[in-house]
Amino acid sequence: MSPPFGLAPAPPAPRAVGLEAIYGWLMSGRQGYANDDALARMLVSQLLGEGSLPVGLGLSPDAYAELKARHFPGSVLPPIRRPPPVWDARLLEEKDELIALLDEHRAGQDRSESWLSVIVATGCLANDHLWQDLGLWSRRDLSELMARNFPALAARNDRDMKWKKFLYKQLCEREGVYLCRAPSCAVCCDYAKCFGSED
Repeated sequence: MSPPFGLAPAPPAPRAVGLEAIYGWLMSGRQGYANDDALARMLVSQLLGEGSLPVGLGLSPDAYAELKARHFPGSVLPPIRRPPPVWDARLLEEKDELIALLDEHRAGQDRSESWLSVIVATGCLANDHLWQDLGLWSRRDLSELMARNFPALAARNDRDMKWKKFLYKQLCEREGVYLCRAPSCAVCCDYAKCFGSED
């Protein structure tokens, strides 16, 4: 299928119209894998300059090419140009730990789970809500992605903690580090920072 990007420019349209049109085109070439939808949303967001992931979604060039060929064969995306992100060095040190945490909890159902371990860990390095940094379109998209790809880990987030907070909390607990001094989340004065709305 030929991509629409070689056609004459369309009249200016609201962001949502452009987003949905490109998403529909990309999904028309999908192969029916479980993560097609989430990956398409991330790619479309990058094309529109949204999200915080670097070009390639944080994957190596070979892994990124394999992901696109597997999920959207024949769909030739235009080049994505954005400056490389500047990550906090302290967070970069924890990226491999996050990947390991996610890898340990993969569902074992699809090849893309290993790519998503890297993509989600890369999104954790940015400064917004994780679903926004990944280029997903809602927190629900992220919750579904986590439940589908890392079900045992997602099940631990039974109180709907914000995903970045939750993932870093898991790292701390693995190391036996407990930074929070509140006797319980319910009485903590920072409750909204961990469990508040992400919309």
